Amino acid sequence: MKAATDTDDAREPDGSPGTDGRPTGRRTGVTVAAVVALTATLALLPLSRADRADDGREPRKVAAEAAPAAETAECVEPERSLRPSSQPDEGPTIDKIKARGHLIVGIDQSSYRWGYRNPATKTIQGFDIDLARAIAKDILGSPDDIVFRAIPTNQRVDALNTTTDSGVDLVVRTMTINCARSLQVAFSTAYFQAGQQVLAPKEDSDITGYDESLSGKRVCSADSTTAYDELVKNSFGAIYKDEHDGTPQDEDKLTVPNQLDCLVRLQMGEVDAIVTDNALAAGQAAQDPAIELVGEPFTEEYYGVAAKLGNDDLVRRVNHVLEEYRAGGADSPWMKSYEQWLEAGLPGIKAPPEAKYKD
Repeated sequence: MKAATDTDDAREPDGSPGTDGRPTGRRTGVTVAAVVALTATLALLPLSRADRADDGREPRKVAAEAAPAAETAECVEPERSLRPSSQPDEGPTIDKIKARGHLIVGIDQSSYRWGYRNPATKTIQGFDIDLARAIAKDILGSPDDIVFRAIPTNQRVDALNTTTDSGVDLVVRTMTINCARSLQVAFSTAYFQAGQQVLAPKEDSDITGYDESLSGKRVCSADSTTAYDELVKNSFGAIYKDEHDGTPQDEDKLTVPNQLDCLVRLQMGEVDAIVTDNALAAGQAAQDPAIELVGEPFTEEYYGVAAKLGNDDLVRRVNHVLEEYRAGGADSPWMKSYEQWLEAGLPGIKAPPEAKYKD
């Protein structure tokens, strides 16, 4: 399989304001060819187990019904999950994974420091990748007994619920736990706390945060994300809904399959700002010194590992792994991974979020 395009290279700013006040051709190391290459990485691509490529079939989408208001109203702490099993080897899902010989995990290959392809080593690495490998090691004995499948943001639920062979066992992809999603997938306990924040150019921008300064500005977000949901609740007059026929070729698209699409559009001067998780935004700002986080986080959210509803044995096993992954204080695997990947952009975190259980 042809290697996917790398997306974690540092970029330098260039460009000047356009007549409408937005930067035109903000060229931060992204050429037209590079944009095409970056867009190509956002398709549903299988990655390797060790150096072995998996099939590239796209999973059949399963319609995700909107959560009924009455059901979501009863949800108070969606980050509560099943307790770890005292016998983690038992269960039909675990048995199936062991019989297969590898764990299949849906990940991002384009989010710097979370899940991205290192151009030097040609390997996928990052904070989410470390956790996925720890789960594979616990279940199968080796962190290399894993197949990574890159999935777009808006296909995370579908990848778990697909009935085809190209589905996944787990999604470890900066997926926020919330009440609506808890009706579609089964979450582990929280492994990271984040919040929504605004990403904007350092120069030629009067955006100050998630406030009235967004009025009249073109704001990009990824489809099926909490960022888009927040814009629906209160956009402060921002233009965030697509105003086109929905074709992939439309350059004015504001709601995109992947966060990296938003970053490219901001770099090219096609949007004025991005709303996304501050954890992801910190990685994007590290990639491009011409952009920055503005204002303060305006939500409190938790990332969880997602499994298919009903696969309780796998959820309990993941929570068993997370208990050990968090343990050890400053020497815990969680803290070591945080220090390696995230501390530079998200300093000051002293510990992972505490586990909360349903029973």
